[in-house]
Amino acid sequence: MTQVQRERKSRRAGGRDARKALRAAPLADNVRPIRPGLEGGNFKPLDDASLQKIHQAVLKILAEIGLADAPESGIEIMTAAGATLGDDGRLRFSAALVEDTLAKANRDFTLFGQVEKHDIRPRGNRVHYGTAGAAVHLVDVENRAYRESNLQDIYDAGRIVETLDNVHFFQRPMVARDMEDPADLDLNTVYAAVSGTQKHIGTSFTTAENAQKSIDMLQMIAGGEDQWRARPFVSNTNCFVVPPLKFATESCEVMEVCIRGGMPVLLLSAGQAGATAPAAIAGTVTQATAECIAGLIYVNAMKPGHPAIFGTWPFVSDLRTGAMSGGSGEQALLSAACAQMHHFYGLPGGSAAGMADAKLPDPQSGYEKGITNVMAGLSGLNMVYESVGMHGSLLGFCMESLIIDNDMIGQCLRCVRGIEVTDESISVETMRQVCLEGPGHYLGHAQTLELMQTEYVYPALGDRTSPKEWEELGKPDLIRKAVEEKRRILGNLFPDHISEDLDRQIRANFDIKLPRASMRKA
Repeated sequence: MTQVQRERKSRRAGGRDARKALRAAPLADNVRPIRPGLEGGNFKPLDDASLQKIHQAVLKILAEIGLADAPESGIEIMTAAGATLGDDGRLRFSAALVEDTLAKANRDFTLFGQVEKHDIRPRGNRVHYGTAGAAVHLVDVENRAYRESNLQDIYDAGRIVETLDNVHFFQRPMVARDMEDPADLDLNTVYAAVSGTQKHIGTSFTTAENAQKSIDMLQMIAGGEDQWRARPFVSNTNCFVVPPLKFATESCEVMEVCIRGGMPVLLLSAGQAGATAPAAIAGTVTQATAECIAGLIYVNAMKPGHPAIFGTWPFVSDLRTGAMSGGSGEQALLSAACAQMHHFYGLPGGSAAGMADAKLPDPQSGYEKGITNVMAGLSGLNMVYESVGMHGSLLGFCMESLIIDNDMIGQCLRCVRGIEVTDESISVETMRQVCLEGPGHYLGHAQTLELMQTEYVYPALGDRTSPKEWEELGKPDLIRKAVEEKRRILGNLFPDHISEDLDRQIRANFDIKLPRASMRKA
């Protein structure tokens, strides 16, 4: 055997050992290469002077322009806290009121799951990825078509999310178009979501009455009002403003009910640059920040320290057509800049990324989702909404993309984690051993085997075989693998964390439309 052959044999043996190590028992959460809440914050599109400039503009906007159309209850709450109501019907907020609100705002709360392992603490630069949206279509990948989304789809999406390590929360991604009555829509959306996954849930409500009815049901699921208030596992996504700078009256009334009911709120400002927000990216960030601070004043005037996510969530327009462009570089910059404003105020915050304009999971979808999600994570955005599954500029949701995007988010999280530089990781001693004492390669070295699981992330579906191996395996296709995985999950996973007895009680008290038969294996 020649020296070259011996070296090749040694490398193959090292590779086999490494692969065996990779198949070892799962790692504890604290040593996994990626996990919820990794610290980002190293990407900063705004410098310190820009942050201060935006902040001063926000104070000017709130004091001089203010917001219109608050409900009577909101006017009473905010004026009692120090806001002023002008003859033009607009509420204005002084710099002193802003500073007072920022001082009392809650900066360290938990978004609970139905089980503790899914709890999220959105603070500092901790990053969490999840779903969100109000898509009105489900993407039918196999037929390259869109159909109206329904209640079963929400439940099925929740079941898939329950299996995905890199999707940390489940905010309703679709609208159940088979629920014509808004009351049925709101209640059944909550039921389908909490039945599908034990991760933290986000949802919206059309009326205050619907919100209260859903809270009543959630208290039953939690085991009583006290248990619900101790661990509220659903938050209210609340579009409390209609940009530019107007309160959304009915949504504000919903928000008041949710606050009284102990439900965390996402204060969501969703202006669209060039349409309902300035075309200038900096102006869009500034308007969204001003609107969310007004919302924060509202919340803390009503209940100081109530859990509220600072949801600057502006979108980008393709100025040639006026259509939304969720997968653009401008959107990536917007979301990252919003994260910086959250950090500037020290507030738990959220924004959107991963909103592909592509209609199907294709190369366009890959680059749109990848660039927006990784920049959001690197900026330290606490809650990255709409990060997986979204297509058609938020009009379509795709189950297969949900599964594929879990792989993509894994790579984003690895970028967020960054590079740990220590005496050991610089590897001088390892180089000495390999070059002076060993075989001249690192494949079988103890450091390589040790770091294989803790330093590196591997795709679940993505293909890393050589072209020859790929051909020998029958040229596996990523979309086909995702279709098969979707069918496997939906054919086998039927969560039972809501017992049949409790489910019967819920159905006796509320008009649940999701058939119980669809929640059991056939």
